[in-house]
Amino acid sequence: MNNYQPPRLTLRFFRWFCHPDFREDITNLKLLAVTTLMFFLTTFSNAQQKKMCVTVDDLPVVSYGINEPAFLLDVTRNLIATFDKYDIPAIGYVNEQKLYINGQLDSARVSLLALWLDNGYDLGNHTYSHKNYDKTPFNEFTADILKGEKVTKSLCEQNNKSLNYFRHPYLRAGKTKGAYDSLNQFLNQNGYQVAPVTIDNDDYLFAVAYHRAFQKGDTDLMQKIGKSYIEYMERKLLYFEALSEHLFGRNISQTLIIHANLLNAHYLDELAEMYLSHGYDFISQAEVLEDEAYREPITKFGDWGISWIERWIISQGKQGDLFKDDPPTPEYIKELSR
Repeated sequence: MNNYQPPRLTLRFFRWFCHPDFREDITNLKLLAVTTLMFFLTTFSNAQQKKMCVTVDDLPVVSYGINEPAFLLDVTRNLIATFDKYDIPAIGYVNEQKLYINGQLDSARVSLLALWLDNGYDLGNHTYSHKNYDKTPFNEFTADILKGEKVTKSLCEQNNKSLNYFRHPYLRAGKTKGAYDSLNQFLNQNGYQVAPVTIDNDDYLFAVAYHRAFQKGDTDLMQKIGKSYIEYMERKLLYFEALSEHLFGRNISQTLIIHANLLNAHYLDELAEMYLSHGYDFISQAEVLEDEAYREPITKFGDWGISWIERWIISQGKQGDLFKDDPPTPEYIKELSR
């Protein structure tokens, strides 16, 4: 005779399974699971809402006197390789004066711009000779803009692209309302959209110091400068995020400015990893300008080459002592770059 008795837990489960409330319990469990999943998905999605456009000035390359074609090509290839690796839809802003050697257009340098376009990246106008608008007569400056589009526009057309964006050299957009409005009107008439910068920085000072260490073969110093650079750029990011939150109550889609130099050719990977660790997705120049923050008016003017976030804050009279938190460039970098 079989005297087996099922365990009490099994009997209880069997009774619960047969109970009419079972279906309701299961439904409630499903609702709880779905609600919990949606909470985590929403939280994760919100954490990933940070966006950044990476813009690179002074193309084809900031060479600091090393003009061998192999060096210029290596810098360009390294930058593009990082864009590819991290899916960064970067845009490069061109100074066409750099395409010439002794007054003659150099095909090797032109090919560096073609390399950007061939790999799917956009180009913009940074004027022919990088003049400071605040120190240059209007007619001379606008002529320099038109002179700076001749080669680049043709290259863009060959790649089914358009030359749509303009970046102010030194971020100088006009010391007065009249100068500012006149330049904007000229740009609009000639098919350009201004590409503001929100994350401004002194990467060029780090680049000079790094380049000099490179020329001396001082790899230890190069590594020290590179480490300081990433730490400095992270502090800059947090500073401009705080300003954005103060002005807009949110972190707007940011526009980063860096330069086409050896430092960034070597450290752009680390820079991209740092931005990713802060939750950023990389977006194009066109997409970043869709953020309504970029339509915030500029109403105050001066002898400034600063971030547009700082311009907007000054225009609204909200700066107070906010700018005191701007991270300084390390003194040893300043000394090395003199």
